[in-house]
Amino acid sequence: MLQEPKALSIQETPNAIRWLRSGDRRLKPTISVIGLGYVGLCTAACFASSGFRVYGVDIDRNKIGSLTKGHSPIYEPQLELHLRKARKRRLFFPTLDLDSAVNNSAVTFVSVGTPSLKDGTIDLNYVKRSSTAVGIALARKSGWHLVVIRSTVTPTTCDSLVKPEIEASSGKKCGRSWGLCMNPEFLKEGSAIHDTLDPDRVVIGEFDRRSGEALARLYCKFLRGKVTIRRMSLVNAELVKYANNAFLAMKVSFANMVANLCEELPSADVQVVTDAIGLDKRIGSAFLRAGLGYGGSCFPKDTKAFITFAKKLDTSLLLTRATAEINRKQPLRAITLGEKLIGNLSGKRVSVLGLAFKPNTNDMREAVSIRIIRELLRRGASVVTYDPRAVGEARKIFAKSITYAESAIDCVRESDLCIIVTEWQNFKALKPRDFAKLMRQPAVVDGRRLFDAYKFSGIRFKAVGLGPASR
Repeated sequence: MLQEPKALSIQETPNAIRWLRSGDRRLKPTISVIGLGYVGLCTAACFASSGFRVYGVDIDRNKIGSLTKGHSPIYEPQLELHLRKARKRRLFFPTLDLDSAVNNSAVTFVSVGTPSLKDGTIDLNYVKRSSTAVGIALARKSGWHLVVIRSTVTPTTCDSLVKPEIEASSGKKCGRSWGLCMNPEFLKEGSAIHDTLDPDRVVIGEFDRRSGEALARLYCKFLRGKVTIRRMSLVNAELVKYANNAFLAMKVSFANMVANLCEELPSADVQVVTDAIGLDKRIGSAFLRAGLGYGGSCFPKDTKAFITFAKKLDTSLLLTRATAEINRKQPLRAITLGEKLIGNLSGKRVSVLGLAFKPNTNDMREAVSIRIIRELLRRGASVVTYDPRAVGEARKIFAKSITYAESAIDCVRESDLCIIVTEWQNFKALKPRDFAKLMRQPAVVDGRRLFDAYKFSGIRFKAVGLGPASR
């Protein structure tokens, strides 16, 4: 049975400290990153801009072509800046050639996607193919190599899939010719660069001590010692990612559960309630904010996968199931509140401000705006939308079934109802008089608590988690 390594901070790692203090640039290992999606590209850009030579591998020729010219295929604050810095220093090399990238690097991060299947389980095909390809590359390489799984994978995947696939295709045993680690990411879209360069902690699941020590040394050099590292077994590191996201999703759904109650109580305000309980150090304020539910590439997919994985082990994650159920229903609160303001939505023009699942990104994966817009269309409303970054993504989903405005002002003009779906800060520039002047019959649903409700007393206004004024 694998003995759990001691959890450690960097101050407890003498070898890492010696390596960190060395001024020899040659001690910065060359890195390859397989999969240049959101996580992989941010990881590659940050390592390269910090002085590491990085090969970025992807099968998408258009993406590689764009990156070769210095353009990011995704929007993320500061990402373009780090890519330009890395390109200027000639340290980032986008490529289609996985074999060459692995053979010219000492550490390979696997950051390929693990999308949801219809039954809630994750699709591990990309992880399997990448593992096989890495093994083929390692078969022709001399010297020890570290493979790091950064993709989100369910517990036991590294032991039951990654390790045997690489061993079979390389002909080399894990722990002898190559090492294996699980290194879950905790990046938040909109602040991913900051989260990469200044993480709360680095979690390292290790096949053996040599693998864990090598990855710890790499992070010490990358983050210059300003990091807390927790080393553990592979399965525990895989589990940490899912438990972490399930807990954060639970806080969001808890806030929304309380918000729905507040809407039925005169003068109740969920913001007042959650702000107060968030001051309790045992609870904390992060993610304890009511709205229209969570979306994105992580929480929906990870909660489903966590529930499905546990079910196969004949274990029911009741709290996570409740979290997902609350979130499934929450976006439609916007429709309910809208109907309370203007009645039947059929034939009405509805403005939807915000399309991305959160501000500072163009990502619409599992965005609540999708469910809201589809329901509005189903009820016979005409929909006009605006988002500072995500209109291009929305066109791929809705095509010509909705109208795309050029600005927030244009979006609101001549509409019967406006729903705030994403809390972009520039939406706050809209004042009550703007809605009163531009709309046919001013009615606003603040789905993200962006506005001060008291300033909107002159027009019809509803907000998530805000009860009716007491008489």
